[in-house]
Order: sequence, then structure tokens, then C-alpha cells
Amino acid sequence: MSARPLSGRDLAAAIRTDAAERAAELAAAGRPAKLAVVTATADESSAWYVRSIVTAAGKAGIACEVVDLGPEAPVAEIRERLESLSADDQVSGIILQTPLPGGAKLEDLASAIVPAKDVDGANPLSLGRLAAGLPAFAPATAEAVVRILEHHGVELAGRHAVVVGRSTVVGKPAAHLLLDRHATVTVCHSRTADLPAVTSAGDILVAAVGRAGLITAEHVKPGAVVVDVGTNPTEDGGLVGDVAPAAAERAGALTPVPGGVGPVTTALLLQHTVRAARE
Repeated sequence: MSARPLSGRDLAAAIRTDAAERAAELAAAGRPAKLAVVTATADESSAWYVRSIVTAAGKAGIACEVVDLGPEAPVAEIRERLESLSADDQVSGIILQTPLPGGAKLEDLASAIVPAKDVDGANPLSLGRLAAGLPAFAPATAEAVVRILEHHGVELAGRHAVVVGRSTVVGKPAAHLLLDRHATVTVCHSRTADLPAVTSAGDILVAAVGRAGLITAEHVKPGAVVVDVGTNPTEDGGLVGDVAPAAAERAGALTPVPGGVGPVTTALLLQHTVRAARE
């Protein structure tokens, strides 16, 4: 029996509708919301993601400026642009898209984004506040993981959640958000010994590594809820997740790729931008 699909499309539509309504209120009050996306990469999956943000923002009535600095951009130029956008009263929210040029570190550059405009929770200050349970914008992808589980009525309190991936973009913040909802959380990574033994103990499994097909049937506890965060481009221009198709025969529920976490992530970025504009 195949896993029950946990689509993110209905949830994303509801979040986008809310963002559009609030954006219209702000525009009517003379305080329109505007999102700035800074990129410095030629990565195709990143370009696909940015295009989806621009399209969604346009439909929600939120201005979106893409600042493409090119894959060879010096670190100093990226930081200067982030500082300039942070000081721009017309900009409500800022995203620094990854991957970055060689030698550039996300945590160093993201510190140039003021927390009030850090709508993707990349600034270490935002991550620190999130870990401490204080108000902050969570990274949108990490928040999407939890929101999609809640939307589909998946009980989190008291459940064992296993997160594969320890990035500050998804893995670590997702673990904190799950902890906040009283799940017992295990975080795995590239040096985890006997990964299948650890992941197959999880009632909830979050795959956030960025390696197509990494999670196979042996990694999944029978009946587990699996959230596939992976967006790996294929040669024919499509996208596949981190979870192999065979795992769907073992899982009880699974988010599709595309159509799962991705649409919710994009919608949350819009909602965060509107919230930043209001506050």
C-alpha cells in the first residue's frame, strides 16, 4: 500500500490568500509590502525556487525585487547590498538565496540582514531567538515542515521525530520547532553511525539533506509520517526529493515533491514579508 500523500497545495493557497488580504490592507494604508531576494549563484534549483517566489509574490500583490549579483560576486559586494536593503525603508523583507560563491558563508553574510526584515530566519540572531523560544522569523522551509504536519492532523506531542540534516536553513530550526511542539527529536547527519537504524525508529521522519533518493525503504519505520524537503533537479527539468519511491510503500504518509513542502515554504515567505511590513 502506498503512503497517504500529504499535499501542501491547499495549505499554501490558504496562507497566500491571507498574505494577499493583508498586503492589500497595507497598500491601501500607503505602506505596501516589498520583498527583496538577493542571489549570487548559477544553481538551477535555486533559480527555480526564486522564480516561484516572484510568481507567488506577484499573485499576492507583493512587490518582489530580485537582486542578481552573479556567481562570482565578491563577499564584500553581497554584504554591502544586504546592508543597503536593510536600510531601505521601502523594503519589508530580505532573503539571501543559497548557494553562495566560494568563500562566502551564509551565517556571516546573513548577519547584515536586520532581524526585523529577516523573513527567512537566516541571521544568527534570528536563529538564536528561535532556539530560545523567543519571537523571531523561522526559516520558511523549517516552518513549512511543521505547518504541513499540523495541517494534516499529525500529532507531534510525545512522538519521536527524526530529522536527517543539520543545516541552519532546515535541519536545526526544524528540530527546534518540533521540540517546541513537544516532540522528542533526534538529529542525524553525515557522520551518524548506522543511519537506517536511527531513522527507522522515528514516528516522523524529516529528510532534509539535498541528495536524491538518500532515504530508502530501510530508513523508514512502517507507517511513519515522512516529510521530504529535498528539491533535487533532474536532467529533464523536473524535481525529485530525498526520499526514494520505494519508501512510499513503507511509510504511512509522505509529502510529494513537488507539491509538498515547497509551495508552503513560498507562501510562508510572503506571509512573513507582510508581517514584517506591518510590524
